[in-house]
Amino acid sequence: MAQVTLNKLVKHYDETPAVRGIDLDIADKEFVVLVGPSGCGKSTTLRMIAGLEDITGGEVLIAGEVVNDVPPKDRDIAMVFQNYALYPHMSVYENMSFGLRLKKTPKDDIERRVQNAAQILDISELLDRKPKQLSGGQRQRVAMGRAIVRDPKVFLFDEPLSNLDAKLRVQMRTEIKKVHQKVRTTTVYVTHDQVEAMTLADRVVVMNGGNIEQVGTPHDLYHTPQTKFVAGFIGSPAMNFLPCALEEAAGALRVRLSDELSFPVPQERTARYRPHVGRGKLLFGLRPEHIMEQRPHLEPNQTPFEVELEVTEPMGMETLVYFLVRGTEVCGRVSPNAGAQDGARMKLVADLNNVHLIDDESGKVL
Repeated sequence: MAQVTLNKLVKHYDETPAVRGIDLDIADKEFVVLVGPSGCGKSTTLRMIAGLEDITGGEVLIAGEVVNDVPPKDRDIAMVFQNYALYPHMSVYENMSFGLRLKKTPKDDIERRVQNAAQILDISELLDRKPKQLSGGQRQRVAMGRAIVRDPKVFLFDEPLSNLDAKLRVQMRTEIKKVHQKVRTTTVYVTHDQVEAMTLADRVVVMNGGNIEQVGTPHDLYHTPQTKFVAGFIGSPAMNFLPCALEEAAGALRVRLSDELSFPVPQERTARYRPHVGRGKLLFGLRPEHIMEQRPHLEPNQTPFEVELEVTEPMGMETLVYFLVRGTEVCGRVSPNAGAQDGARMKLVADLNNVHLIDDESGKVL
C-alpha cells in the first residue's frame, strides 16, 4: 500500500510562510491533483513529499512511514519535471534505463522494464534516438517512461505539460490518464491549469495562500464549492459574482440584484437562506452556462429576464454574451443561433437550481 499522508505540514522560507499546516490523505493508487494560482504552495508541497525541500514542521508519510529525514533517493518515488531533464548525449533507451543501471539492476530486467514502458507510452520506435531528435511531446513521454521503469510507490508530476503548446497539452492529458489506468500507481500531480486538474484527477486539492481551500472530486468542486475562491477558480469562463440582498415577502424569498432585477429563491433552499434575510455583503453566484437564451419550455426554477447586451463573443459551438447589472459585468452562454448581437436587447433565462449564495466577508458559500 503506497498511501501518502501529510500531517500539519508547514514550510517557511525565513519568516515567509509558504505552506501553513496542511493535512491531506492520498489513498493507494489514487490520482490527486494539487491546483491553485502561482505562489499558493502546491509545488512546495510536492517538493516536500519528494524530499527536495526541508520540512519546517509536521510530517510526510509514505506507505505509513514518516520520511521527513529520508533522502529523496530512498523514498521510492519517481518525479516528472516541467523541463524533462533528459541527458542530451544519451539515447532514449539510455535515458529511461539510467536509474536502473545506477542501482545495478540485471540487464535482462532493465530490457524488460524499458520495453514494457515504451510500449505503454507508444515510443518503442524512438528508443535509439537522442533527445534533440524528439518533439516536445515525445520528450515528455520519455520523461514519464524513465519514471515508470522504476516501478516506484509514488509518481510526482510537477507541471509537466506547461512547456507544451495548447493542442499537445490536450493530447498529453489524455496520454497521462491512459498511463495511470494501465500503471495503477499513487500519483500526485501539480498544475495551475484548472482544466488539467478537472480532467485528470480522482480528487482535486485546491490550494490558496499556503492553505487547502477544498478537497473533492471534480464534480464536487464544480457543483458544490465551499468557498468563493473555489467557486471562482474552478470553471472557465469563471462564475459570475454579483452583490445582492435577500428579501422576504409572503413567506417566499427573492434575491435582489438591482432595482429592476430580482429572482425567486428555489423553495428547497428557502429554509437554508432565510437566516440571511436583510444581511449585507452577500454575493449571488451563477455560472455562465446557467444563463442561457429563452426556451419555449422552462424547467422548474428557471426564471426569464431581459437585458441589453454589451458584447457578444461567437465561439463556434456557443456564443458568450456579456451584459451589466449595476455596473458589474455578467457572462452568459447561448446558442450560436440565438441571434445575440452587440447592443441589442435579449431575453435570457437564469437557472436558479444552480445558484450559489456567498458571504462576501468570510468567503463561505451559504
